[in-house]
Amino acid sequence: MAETTNTRKRTSAPIDNTYGHLQPQALDMERVVLGALMVDKDAFSIVSELLHPDTFYEPRHQKIYQAIQTLNMNENPVDIITVTEELRREGTLESIGGPAYIVELSSNVASSANIEYHARILSQKFLARQLISFASTIETKAFDETVDVNDLMQEAEGNLFELSQRNMKKDYVQIDSVVSKAMEILQKASANAGGMTGVPTGYTKLDEKTSGWQASDLVIIAGRPAMGKTAFALSLAKNIAVDARIPTAFFSLEMSNVQLVNRLISNVCEIPGNKMLNGQLSPDEWSKLDKNMGTLNGAPLYIDDTPGLSIFELRTKARRLVKEKDVKIIMIDYLQLMNANGMKFGSRQEEVSKISGSLKGLAKELDIPILALSQLNRTVENREGLEGKRPQLSDLRESGSIEQDADMVLFVHRPEYYHIFEDEKGNNLRGMAQIIIAKHRKGATGDVLLDFKGEFTRFQNPGSSSVKHNDAPDGMVYNSKLNDASDAFDAPFPPPSADDGSPFL
Repeated sequence: MAETTNTRKRTSAPIDNTYGHLQPQALDMERVVLGALMVDKDAFSIVSELLHPDTFYEPRHQKIYQAIQTLNMNENPVDIITVTEELRREGTLESIGGPAYIVELSSNVASSANIEYHARILSQKFLARQLISFASTIETKAFDETVDVNDLMQEAEGNLFELSQRNMKKDYVQIDSVVSKAMEILQKASANAGGMTGVPTGYTKLDEKTSGWQASDLVIIAGRPAMGKTAFALSLAKNIAVDARIPTAFFSLEMSNVQLVNRLISNVCEIPGNKMLNGQLSPDEWSKLDKNMGTLNGAPLYIDDTPGLSIFELRTKARRLVKEKDVKIIMIDYLQLMNANGMKFGSRQEEVSKISGSLKGLAKELDIPILALSQLNRTVENREGLEGKRPQLSDLRESGSIEQDADMVLFVHRPEYYHIFEDEKGNNLRGMAQIIIAKHRKGATGDVLLDFKGEFTRFQNPGSSSVKHNDAPDGMVYNSKLNDASDAFDAPFPPPSADDGSPFL
């Protein structure tokens, strides 16, 4: 036995030269599907969302399916004769093998019983071919030393995102499961004071109008420079993550994480923002800092300050944060600083529209609210009077589909900035901010008045402090009284030179 083993010749395993070259395909299944479509008039409605001409690997089958698709779109019957005539009309009958091939396809199929199963397999084969083509293109470009690697990464990310979006199908559901979910939400709301069904904002009147930020909603928070929209977003993050301890992700495209946290410390500890910059704190302020910094420890607030964040990077990071940190709400400062690199657009407006649509899709996918800050264009500055300065939906910059994609649009507006100190009813507007709910798919629109403490980069319920005391229950943010709101501002800020550029806004 040993002798036989020693004298045996070693042979190499055969090399499969087709590996990596033979595209994923199922030609027999393609024939079965096409045959079934010609023997059952209802079969096309079952597979129309799964299949299109490019799904078929065989060029002849692509042309035949195109003919079947055209007949159905024109509400014409589909059978051997009509398909043959449609191919003849399109001038492709002879190239697919003539009438004989059509007869051959239909004669080998008895029924369409398994057509959906077969169609899903063909769809998977097509997706695999797309991925192979995508990977091959990226590999070729990666070998090209004239191609910038960073640009290539953005292109790869963009193309893969488009590929996943095109192939992401969500089927219908029977109403029972949806009714159960709706009842569960309703029961939870009934158990909460005030009927809260979403993530609480921390602002009493705003929560009354919205019932909190709702799952799967895209909320746009917009305003002109120096209105304090970043301060408002940060105050929301503080209310949600620090006070209510609800996991929150904050994507800051404009400021670094240290700048953002400095503002947060100013907000929580009631220390003026300029002193957070120069460090000239009084003994009382140092004491206040030591006393209140503990509220920030362990807060489930996750900050990402990646500049020029793309919608594709956001999607990846957001999925990970939801999965690993159980994040319940995402905030983005701000939408116009994002990009959709790797995809081609005719204009910046088209790109912003793609970004807003993708944000809405992400909110639905993750089933959490996404709050995105947005700029307003300069038309506000050219209008006169109290109502003239009031923001409108048409003022959204590079709007495109922002208004259409958003479930809610809020404007941060401080009339005092424009030297308007009273509203039409004679109410004092010094130190006050209007949160204007301009669009609300699930509820009413209207205004909410908040105190604005610019020196602390904070919005708060009128007449209340957001410093949380040890005896306050979780989630409560208003205990001690501050001085009258008008004391905070003796005069409006000068006109801004850039969006939210001051250390306070």
